[in-house]
Amino acid sequence: MKLTNSRLLVTGGAGLVGSELAEQLTVDNDVVVVDDLSNGIRDSVPDDAEFREGDLTDPGTVEEVITADLDAVIHCAAADKYVDSDDPRGQFETNGEMTYDILERMDEVGVRNVAFTSSSTVYGEAPRPTPEDFAPLEPISIYGAAKLSEESLLSVYAHSHDFTVWNFRFANVVGQRFGAGVVPDFVEKLEANPETLTILGDGRQEKSYMHVTECAEAIQHVIENAPERTSMHTYNLGTRTTTSVDRIADIVSDEMGLDPDYEHTGGDRGWTGDVPKMRLSIEKLAALGWEPSLSSDESVRRAAADLVDALEDR
Repeated sequence: MKLTNSRLLVTGGAGLVGSELAEQLTVDNDVVVVDDLSNGIRDSVPDDAEFREGDLTDPGTVEEVITADLDAVIHCAAADKYVDSDDPRGQFETNGEMTYDILERMDEVGVRNVAFTSSSTVYGEAPRPTPEDFAPLEPISIYGAAKLSEESLLSVYAHSHDFTVWNFRFANVVGQRFGAGVVPDFVEKLEANPETLTILGDGRQEKSYMHVTECAEAIQHVIENAPERTSMHTYNLGTRTTTSVDRIADIVSDEMGLDPDYEHTGGDRGWTGDVPKMRLSIEKLAALGWEPSLSSDESVRRAAADLVDALEDR
Protein backbone atom coordinates (compact mmCIF):
# COMPACT_ATOMS: atom_id res chain seq x y z
CA MET A 1 0.00 0.00 0.00
CA LYS A 2 1.32 3.44 -0.91
CA LEU A 3 0.89 6.10 1.77
CA THR A 4 0.21 8.96 -0.62
CA ASN A 5 -3.12 10.72 -1.18
CA SER A 6 -4.80 8.30 1.22
CA ARG A 7 -7.40 8.92 3.90
CA LEU A 8 -6.10 7.40 7.13
CA LEU A 9 -7.49 7.03 10.64
CA VAL A 10 -4.94 7.02 13.49
CA THR A 11 -6.43 5.76 16.75
CA GLY A 12 -4.62 6.97 19.85
CA GLY A 13 -3.21 9.75 17.70
CA ALA A 14 -2.56 12.03 20.68
CA GLY A 15 -0.13 9.51 22.20
CA LEU A 16 3.61 9.18 21.76
CA VAL A 17 3.70 6.96 18.66
CA GLY A 18 0.30 7.90 17.26
CA SER A 19 0.99 11.64 17.23
CA GLU A 20 4.37 11.18 15.56
CA LEU A 21 2.80 8.94 12.91
CA ALA A 22 0.04 11.47 12.34
CA GLU A 23 2.63 14.25 12.01
CA GLN A 24 4.61 12.37 9.38
CA LEU A 25 1.56 11.08 7.51
CA THR A 26 -0.11 14.47 7.11
CA VAL A 27 2.62 15.49 4.66
CA ASP A 28 1.08 13.38 1.86
CA ASN A 29 -2.25 12.16 3.24
CA ASP A 30 -5.60 13.15 4.72
CA VAL A 31 -5.30 12.09 8.37
CA VAL A 32 -8.04 11.74 10.98
CA VAL A 33 -7.00 11.33 14.62
CA VAL A 34 -9.27 9.91 17.31
CA ASP A 35 -8.27 9.89 20.98
CA ASP A 36 -10.13 10.12 24.29
CA LEU A 37 -7.18 12.02 25.82
CA SER A 38 -7.02 9.70 28.83
CA ASN A 39 -3.32 9.15 28.07
CA GLY A 40 -2.88 11.39 25.04
CA ILE A 41 -2.16 15.11 24.89
CA ARG A 42 -4.32 17.31 22.66
CA ASP A 43 -1.42 19.60 21.74
CA SER A 44 0.47 16.59 20.37
CA VAL A 45 -2.00 16.21 17.51
CA PRO A 46 -0.67 17.95 14.37
CA ASP A 47 -2.62 20.98 13.17
CA ASP A 48 -3.01 19.46 9.71
CA ALA A 49 -4.87 16.42 11.06
CA GLU A 50 -8.61 16.30 11.67
CA PHE A 51 -9.10 15.64 15.39
CA ARG A 52 -12.06 13.88 16.96
CA GLU A 53 -12.16 13.40 20.69
CA GLY A 54 -13.86 10.10 21.44
CA ASP A 55 -13.71 6.87 23.42
CA LEU A 56 -13.19 3.84 21.20
CA THR A 57 -14.81 1.58 23.79
CA ASP A 58 -18.03 3.39 22.82
CA PRO A 59 -19.61 1.74 19.73
CA GLY A 60 -20.99 5.11 18.71
CA THR A 61 -17.50 6.56 18.45
CA VAL A 62 -16.28 3.56 16.47
CA GLU A 63 -19.19 3.91 14.06
CA GLU A 64 -18.56 7.64 13.68
CA VAL A 65 -14.84 7.51 12.90
CA ILE A 66 -14.58 4.32 10.83
CA THR A 67 -16.23 5.10 7.53
CA ALA A 68 -16.12 3.61 4.05
CA ASP A 69 -13.96 6.43 2.67
CA LEU A 70 -10.94 5.36 4.75
CA ASP A 71 -8.06 3.63 3.00
CA ALA A 72 -6.55 2.27 6.23
CA VAL A 73 -6.74 2.32 10.02
CA ILE A 74 -3.55 2.65 12.07
CA HIS A 75 -4.53 1.35 15.49
CA CYS A 76 -2.30 2.79 18.23
CA ALA A 77 -4.94 3.25 20.94
CA ALA A 78 -4.61 1.18 24.10
CA ALA A 79 -6.12 1.37 27.56
CA ASP A 80 -3.75 2.10 30.43
CA LYS A 81 0.02 1.72 30.57
CA TYR A 82 1.96 -1.52 30.66
CA VAL A 83 3.59 -0.79 34.03
CA ASP A 84 1.67 -1.59 37.23
CA SER A 85 -1.88 -1.31 35.91
CA ASP A 86 -4.38 -0.62 38.69
CA ASP A 87 -6.98 -2.73 36.89
CA PRO A 88 -5.27 -5.56 34.96
CA ARG A 89 -8.51 -7.39 34.14
CA GLY A 90 -10.10 -4.16 32.91
CA GLN A 91 -7.01 -3.40 30.84
CA PHE A 92 -7.12 -6.82 29.18
CA GLU A 93 -10.84 -6.79 28.49
CA THR A 94 -10.96 -3.17 27.30
CA ASN A 95 -8.12 -3.49 24.82
CA GLY A 96 -9.46 -6.71 23.35
CA GLU A 97 -13.01 -5.40 23.06
CA MET A 98 -11.84 -2.13 21.49
CA THR A 99 -9.79 -3.92 18.84
CA TYR A 100 -12.61 -6.38 18.11
CA ASP A 101 -15.11 -3.53 17.71
CA ILE A 102 -12.75 -1.69 15.35
CA LEU A 103 -12.21 -4.79 13.19
CA GLU A 104 -15.94 -5.57 13.05
CA ARG A 105 -16.75 -2.03 11.99
CA MET A 106 -13.99 -2.05 9.35
CA ASP A 107 -15.39 -5.29 7.95
CA GLU A 108 -18.88 -3.83 7.93
CA VAL A 109 -17.94 -0.77 5.86
CA GLY A 110 -15.35 -2.49 3.66
CA VAL A 111 -12.09 -1.02 5.02
CA ARG A 112 -9.57 -3.85 4.97
CA ASN A 113 -6.15 -2.35 5.66
CA VAL A 114 -5.05 -2.10 9.29
CA ALA A 115 -1.74 -1.49 11.05
CA PHE A 116 -1.44 -2.43 14.72
CA THR A 117 1.07 -1.33 17.35
CA SER A 118 1.86 -4.44 19.37
CA SER A 119 4.77 -5.00 21.74
CA SER A 120 7.87 -7.06 22.43
CA THR A 121 6.09 -8.14 25.63
CA VAL A 122 4.22 -10.83 23.64
CA TYR A 123 7.47 -12.84 23.63
CA GLY A 124 7.88 -12.99 27.40
CA GLU A 125 11.39 -13.96 28.49
CA ALA A 126 12.72 -15.18 25.15
CA PRO A 127 16.23 -15.82 23.79
CA ARG A 128 17.92 -12.71 22.35
CA PRO A 129 17.82 -11.41 19.69
CA THR A 130 14.23 -12.59 19.37
CA PRO A 131 12.92 -13.20 15.82
CA GLU A 132 9.29 -12.80 14.77
CA ASP A 133 8.82 -16.57 14.36
CA PHE A 134 9.95 -17.38 17.91
CA ALA A 135 7.59 -19.77 19.68
CA PRO A 136 5.89 -20.46 21.95
CA LEU A 137 4.77 -16.93 22.77
CA GLU A 138 4.46 -16.81 26.56
CA PRO A 139 3.92 -13.24 27.84
CA ILE A 140 4.48 -12.66 31.56
CA SER A 141 2.47 -9.43 31.88
CA ILE A 142 -1.21 -8.59 31.40
CA TYR A 143 -0.14 -5.96 28.88
CA GLY A 144 1.70 -8.61 26.83
CA ALA A 145 -1.22 -11.03 27.13
CA ALA A 146 -3.63 -8.34 25.90
CA LYS A 147 -1.42 -7.49 22.93
CA LEU A 148 -1.12 -11.19 22.01
CA SER A 149 -4.88 -11.63 22.16
CA GLU A 150 -5.32 -8.62 19.88
CA GLU A 151 -2.75 -10.05 17.45
CA SER A 152 -4.86 -13.23 17.35
CA LEU A 153 -7.96 -11.25 16.38
CA LEU A 154 -6.00 -9.48 13.65
CA SER A 155 -4.81 -12.85 12.34
CA VAL A 156 -8.41 -14.06 12.10
CA TYR A 157 -9.39 -11.01 10.07
CA ALA A 158 -6.31 -11.35 7.86
CA HIS A 159 -6.96 -14.99 7.06
CA SER A 160 -10.77 -15.17 7.12
CA HIS A 161 -11.99 -11.66 6.23
CA ASP A 162 -9.57 -10.66 3.45
CA PHE A 163 -7.80 -8.00 5.54
CA THR A 164 -4.22 -6.87 5.08
CA VAL A 165 -2.62 -6.52 8.51
CA TRP A 166 0.71 -4.93 9.43
CA ASN A 167 1.53 -6.00 12.99
CA PHE A 168 4.42 -4.21 14.72
CA ARG A 169 6.12 -5.56 17.83
CA PHE A 170 7.90 -2.62 19.45
CA ALA A 171 10.99 -2.41 21.54
CA ASN A 172 10.85 0.46 24.07
CA VAL A 173 9.96 3.65 22.20
CA VAL A 174 11.24 6.99 23.51
CA GLY A 175 10.63 10.58 22.51
CA GLN A 176 9.66 14.08 23.57
CA ARG A 177 6.66 13.36 25.75
CA PHE A 178 6.21 13.26 29.52
CA GLY A 179 4.40 10.31 31.09
CA ALA A 180 5.68 7.78 28.55
CA GLY A 181 8.32 5.52 30.06
CA VAL A 182 11.58 5.50 31.98
CA VAL A 183 13.25 8.53 30.38
CA PRO A 184 10.55 11.11 31.28
CA ASP A 185 10.15 9.39 34.64
CA PHE A 186 13.81 10.04 35.44
CA VAL A 187 13.63 13.62 34.15
CA GLU A 188 10.64 14.39 36.37
CA LYS A 189 12.17 12.69 39.40
CA LEU A 190 15.40 14.62 39.04
CA GLU A 191 13.56 17.88 38.51
CA ALA A 192 11.81 17.28 41.83
CA ASN A 193 14.94 16.02 43.64
CA PRO A 194 18.29 16.66 41.91
CA GLU A 195 20.25 14.90 44.66
CA THR A 196 18.81 11.37 44.62
CA LEU A 197 17.23 9.18 41.93
CA THR A 198 15.19 6.11 42.83
CA ILE A 199 15.57 3.34 40.23
CA LEU A 200 13.21 0.37 40.09
CA GLY A 201 14.96 -3.00 40.29
CA ASP A 202 18.74 -3.34 40.36
CA GLY A 203 19.38 -1.00 37.41
CA ARG A 204 20.84 -3.82 35.34
CA GLN A 205 17.71 -4.43 33.28
CA GLU A 206 18.88 -4.13 29.68
CA LYS A 207 16.65 -3.45 26.69
CA SER A 208 16.47 -1.98 23.22
CA TYR A 209 15.29 1.64 22.88
CA MET A 210 14.07 3.18 19.62
CA HIS A 211 13.39 6.86 18.99
CA VAL A 212 9.77 7.60 18.12
CA THR A 213 10.65 9.40 14.89
CA GLU A 214 12.43 6.31 13.58
CA CYS A 215 9.65 4.04 14.85
CA ALA A 216 7.12 5.99 12.77
CA GLU A 217 9.41 5.93 9.73
CA ALA A 218 9.81 2.16 10.04
CA ILE A 219 6.05 1.61 10.24
CA GLN A 220 5.52 3.53 7.02
CA HIS A 221 8.37 1.72 5.25
CA VAL A 222 6.91 -1.68 6.12
CA ILE A 223 3.38 -0.72 5.06
CA GLU A 224 4.69 0.42 1.70
CA ASN A 225 7.18 -2.41 1.11
CA ALA A 226 5.97 -5.61 2.79
CA PRO A 227 5.39 -8.38 0.21
CA GLU A 228 1.84 -8.43 -1.13
CA ARG A 229 1.65 -12.22 -1.34
CA THR A 230 0.80 -12.49 2.36
CA SER A 231 -1.98 -10.87 4.38
CA MET A 232 -0.53 -10.95 7.94
CA HIS A 233 2.75 -9.04 8.16
CA THR A 234 4.49 -9.16 11.56
CA TYR A 235 7.65 -7.10 12.07
CA ASN A 236 9.85 -6.33 15.06
CA LEU A 237 10.79 -2.66 15.42
CA GLY A 238 13.83 -1.84 17.51
CA THR A 239 17.57 -1.27 17.40
CA ARG A 240 20.43 -3.72 17.22
CA THR A 241 21.75 -2.37 20.53
CA THR A 242 20.59 -2.31 24.14
CA THR A 243 21.14 -0.10 27.14
CA SER A 244 20.67 -0.59 30.87
CA VAL A 245 18.44 1.33 33.25
CA ASP A 246 21.51 2.62 35.11
CA ARG A 247 22.97 3.81 31.81
CA ILE A 248 19.71 5.66 31.06
CA ALA A 249 19.99 7.30 34.47
CA ASP A 250 23.56 8.37 33.58
CA ILE A 251 22.44 9.86 30.26
CA VAL A 252 19.50 11.74 31.76
CA SER A 253 21.64 13.05 34.62
CA ASP A 254 24.27 14.21 32.15
CA GLU A 255 21.70 16.03 30.01
CA MET A 256 20.37 17.78 33.12
CA GLY A 257 23.85 18.64 34.37
CA LEU A 258 23.37 16.63 37.58
CA ASP A 259 25.27 13.98 39.52
CA PRO A 260 22.68 12.33 41.78
CA ASP A 261 23.07 9.34 44.06
CA TYR A 262 21.17 6.26 42.84
CA GLU A 263 18.88 4.29 45.13
CA HIS A 264 17.75 0.92 43.77
CA THR A 265 14.59 -0.81 44.95
CA GLY A 266 16.24 -4.20 44.35
CA GLY A 267 15.50 -7.35 42.39
CA ASP A 268 16.20 -8.13 38.74
CA ARG A 269 12.99 -6.54 37.41
CA GLY A 270 11.27 -3.23 37.97
CA TRP A 271 7.69 -4.46 38.39
CA THR A 272 5.56 -7.59 38.17
CA GLY A 273 5.72 -8.73 34.55
CA ASP A 274 8.84 -6.76 33.69
CA VAL A 275 11.18 -8.58 31.29
CA PRO A 276 14.73 -7.90 32.56
CA LYS A 277 16.49 -8.45 29.22
CA MET A 278 15.07 -7.71 25.76
CA ARG A 279 16.55 -7.32 22.30
CA LEU A 280 14.59 -7.98 19.14
CA SER A 281 15.93 -9.34 15.89
CA ILE A 282 15.38 -6.76 13.15
CA GLU A 283 16.69 -8.88 10.29
CA LYS A 284 13.23 -9.10 8.72
CA LEU A 285 12.92 -5.30 8.80
CA ALA A 286 16.43 -4.86 7.40
CA ALA A 287 15.57 -7.21 4.53
CA LEU A 288 13.00 -4.62 3.42
CA GLY A 289 15.77 -2.03 3.17
CA TRP A 290 15.32 -0.08 6.40
CA GLU A 291 17.33 0.11 9.62
CA PRO A 292 17.40 2.70 12.43
CA SER A 293 20.23 5.21 12.35
CA LEU A 294 20.24 5.76 16.13
CA SER A 295 21.53 3.28 18.71
CA SER A 296 19.66 2.69 21.96
CA ASP A 297 21.96 5.11 23.81
CA GLU A 298 21.57 7.75 21.10
CA SER A 299 17.79 7.35 21.10
CA VAL A 300 17.67 7.79 24.87
CA ARG A 301 19.96 10.82 24.76
CA ARG A 302 17.91 12.55 22.06
CA ALA A 303 14.70 11.92 24.00
CA ALA A 304 16.29 13.15 27.24
CA ALA A 305 17.63 16.31 25.61
CA ASP A 306 14.21 17.12 24.12
CA LEU A 307 12.47 16.51 27.45
CA VAL A 308 14.91 18.71 29.33
CA ASP A 309 14.27 21.49 26.80
CA ALA A 310 10.54 20.98 27.21
CA LEU A 311 10.77 21.54 30.98
CA GLU A 312 10.98 25.26 30.29
CA ASP A 313 7.52 25.18 28.67
CA ARG A 314 5.77 23.37 31.53
